[in-house]
Amino acid sequence: MSDLAAWLRSSLEAPPAEAPLAGDLPELTEQPGTAAAVLIAITDRDEPGVILTVRREHLRTHAGQVAFPGGRVDAGEDPLKAALREAQEELALDPAAVTIAGALDDYRTITGYVVTPVVGVIAPDLALEPHDEEVADWFEAPLAHLLDTSNRQLHSAVFAGAERRYWQIEWNERRIWGATAAMLVNLSRRLRWT
Repeated sequence: MSDLAAWLRSSLEAPPAEAPLAGDLPELTEQPGTAAAVLIAITDRDEPGVILTVRREHLRTHAGQVAFPGGRVDAGEDPLKAALREAQEELALDPAAVTIAGALDDYRTITGYVVTPVVGVIAPDLALEPHDEEVADWFEAPLAHLLDTSNRQLHSAVFAGAERRYWQIEWNERRIWGATAAMLVNLSRRLRWT
């Protein structure tokens, strides 16, 4: 296991510095939801990065948004298997190439998913290939930038007749917001990033 993977594993086993964000809409946190999982793939390099995808514009939900590879947990799967399967489907990332460090607290989305973010370490510069139907593009953003509190902003918008607040992080003209940004906030609370 690499030093990065060992540090991540140790950090994820410790309690968070602050309570994790539970979901997009506080009133939904006690309602049943559909199980889903994402893979937060962190590259093992001197300056680690995080692999993110850009969803295709024609998709029914979250079209064109930046996201982690992921999706529903299928029957007979656990979140780990689902996250690895989805990363393989969306980016041709071989599950055997991922060293699992742990998982974050579940996060509930507006669309009714209860998402388990699985954190894994991958070698840098893998030949990832976006799935033609689901992924328009992918990129690697610096972990330090994504987790630095000075790079995130809290925004608000009206949704379902009420004002809602959401996190947003920008990097290289990419807008990372909503559930993806909230999961990065939760990751920073586990890693005690400043």
